Amino acid sequence: MATEVPQLSIEPLAGGVYLHQSYHQTQSFGLVSANGLVVVNDGQAHLIDTPWSEPDTEQLVTWIHDQGWQLAGSLPTHSHEDRAGGIGWLNKQGISTHALALTNDILQANGKPSAAKAFTGPAYSWVPGTLEVYYPGGGHTVDNVVVWLPKHRLLFGGCLIRSMAAKGLGYTGEAKIDQWADSVQRVIHRYPDVRTVIPGHGRIGDGVLLRHTHELAKKQLIEPFQ
Repeated sequence: MATEVPQLSIEPLAGGVYLHQSYHQTQSFGLVSANGLVVVNDGQAHLIDTPWSEPDTEQLVTWIHDQGWQLAGSLPTHSHEDRAGGIGWLNKQGISTHALALTNDILQANGKPSAAKAFTGPAYSWVPGTLEVYYPGGGHTVDNVVVWLPKHRLLFGGCLIRSMAAKGLGYTGEAKIDQWADSVQRVIHRYPDVRTVIPGHGRIGDGVLLRHTHELAKKQLIEPFQ
């Protein structure tokens, strides 16, 4: 019997910050949940990563509008479906979509919808004082970025950062293993006062997740040569 895929879930994390989780049945890892954020500032909502599918993206946008907020824009933390799967639907609705230029290049090369607006790294002040996007280098993918919420000392790490339950780096088919540890170290140096860290998959944690991921990446880099 096929595993039933749970519905999209949304829960508050802090003032104006909401975690959305969508689910997908994968061939390699089974049922997988993906984390994303809705960040609200002065009635304007900003979406960090779309849900996995267009129907879930539409459901999330409906929820945002039902709260009386305007969806001002969205941004994927890399090009995979669990981050960018709803970009095409958002574009059709005339909702502002943003992405790292490298992410757009990858989406376009794969024949997938890309964001209407592109930026280059390493840092992009998406919403000044509220949302900073930082490109530390390759890791899970060549284009992975993290998003910093200074008011909450919260870092959305996306799939560059692994949960404490993770014993490895997960899907590495497009990873830059040789860059991963160094990229995480740049994140650690840039955000030394981080309080909350949200990985792309799994439970929320704190700065320990950054050090945990750094160790996993170093281990993965060494093991092939042992």
